[in-house]
Amino acid sequence: MNANWYKTIDPELIEHGARLVAQSRRLVVLTGAGVSAESGIPTFREASTGLWARYDPQQLATVEGFLENPKLVWEWYSYRRTLVAGASPNPGHRALARLEQILPSLVVITQNIDGLHRRAGSSRIIELHGNINRVKCFRGDEIYENWSDEDYKGEVPPRCSKCNSFLRPDVVWFGESLPEREIGEAFYNTENCDLMLVVGTSGQVQPAASLPAAARHKGAKILEINPQPSGISFLADILLQAKSGDILPVLTEKAEKLKELEGREGTPE
Repeated sequence: MNANWYKTIDPELIEHGARLVAQSRRLVVLTGAGVSAESGIPTFREASTGLWARYDPQQLATVEGFLENPKLVWEWYSYRRTLVAGASPNPGHRALARLEQILPSLVVITQNIDGLHRRAGSSRIIELHGNINRVKCFRGDEIYENWSDEDYKGEVPPRCSKCNSFLRPDVVWFGESLPEREIGEAFYNTENCDLMLVVGTSGQVQPAASLPAAARHKGAKILEINPQPSGISFLADILLQAKSGDILPVLTEKAEKLKELEGREGTPE
């Protein structure tokens, strides 16, 4: 954590952001790879080092690549599951979980597949790109929750117990559509929120990148948290240029105090 980050941000912007959070009745948080990076989880391309550097993403994260070499693709995701298992939720994840206790209507929409929001304590989560800790049948709808490579010693990839097809990671590969239910819930919550926190996302990956514009179109305020301006910064009412692990705990603490003050002022004597 950078102890001097606060010196680069106008304190009034932080106070304004905290007031927006405290006053929100329907808060939606959109998170991206920057939040996971603060827990030490490399992005897809950053993880393509060493043994994996010689492989093209099309070989590792497409239906065609899986059909051509299912064992290779399974082992790639097994390696990445190991990276995720060794990571822990960071202060940003934990602050969002705490914020849900203060604002029970809060919904987290995440592009991340690592499951760290749930491990931190958040419960209302929409995973747009799936979850690397789940696997599913390649041909059917069977889902296997909390898959453990350590406990499995059989054929690679494993096969579905119902239809004998290969299992695959329950993540969205290049060329695949996002899951219909999740993207529907994401847009529903976005279009009905009064404030969207956009945290650690580049604003380049569609359709997630269109969510802040949809929120803004419906009248919501946009509060962005990112060390650098992103593709959606032009939409933001407030841009706090800091790491989420630094600024989210501060915003949450300030919002909680404002909510407590609001409660005391609303209590009859």
